[in-house]
Amino acid sequence: MTRALVFRAALCALLLALVLRPDWFVPVFAPFAPEGGPVIYARASLLSLSLSHLGLVVLATVAATLVAVTLAILVTRPAGAVFRPLSRTITNIGQTFPPVAVLALAVPALGFGAGPTLVALFLYGLLPIFENAVTGLAALPTATMEAARGIGLTRWQRLWRVELPLALPVILTGIRLSAVIALGTATIGSTVAARTLGEVIIAGLLTNNTAYVLQGGLVVGLFAVLLYDAMVQLETRLARRFGNLTGG
Repeated sequence: MTRALVFRAALCALLLALVLRPDWFVPVFAPFAPEGGPVIYARASLLSLSLSHLGLVVLATVAATLVAVTLAILVTRPAGAVFRPLSRTITNIGQTFPPVAVLALAVPALGFGAGPTLVALFLYGLLPIFENAVTGLAALPTATMEAARGIGLTRWQRLWRVELPLALPVILTGIRLSAVIALGTATIGSTVAARTLGEVIIAGLLTNNTAYVLQGGLVVGLFAVLLYDAMVQLETRLARRFGNLTGG
């Protein structure tokens, strides 16, 4: 446990240093920069790009969670079971169309900037959350549900007090997958003028500057690893709390 905490702290410190003091890493990235070219990306603050990047991911993930979990609740009710195939088809749209295609279709309607990126991330994040929410809500212990009915809880009370809390660890697994995918996918938003860390990577590709590519990719990768780890820890604690420990 101590080693894990030290490792997490080291990753957090590395991420903060990369974002707040990138000049410290000039010796590290210098061998990958063109001769006589810049080593550290300086056209925009890495901190501002990181905050904008994370903001897009959070907004898209929250929106996808609200829609996907609501659909999962509806199709796991007896009256809504018939709509499960249709709901699965709807949530699968984002996986059917590549994010680049969604961006290209959204730009004419929403213009350049954050809008098309949010749409792409939202659509791409629906399916993992929906499938996990359906699985979690459909696999609740029969004895627990019978006990909830036996003490006189209404359908809404059972949903909020029993079903959702028990299914929450599984739902969070879907949210984790969606958020991590969104962290990586958001980088392409810079192709339509959204402010993301993809700006650093794209600048490196356009100028043949591998140092920029490594710099942007490393920051995104560290964010993804830390987010993944934090959500795994949360899922495990909730699963233990509700007596339904699942692998995370």
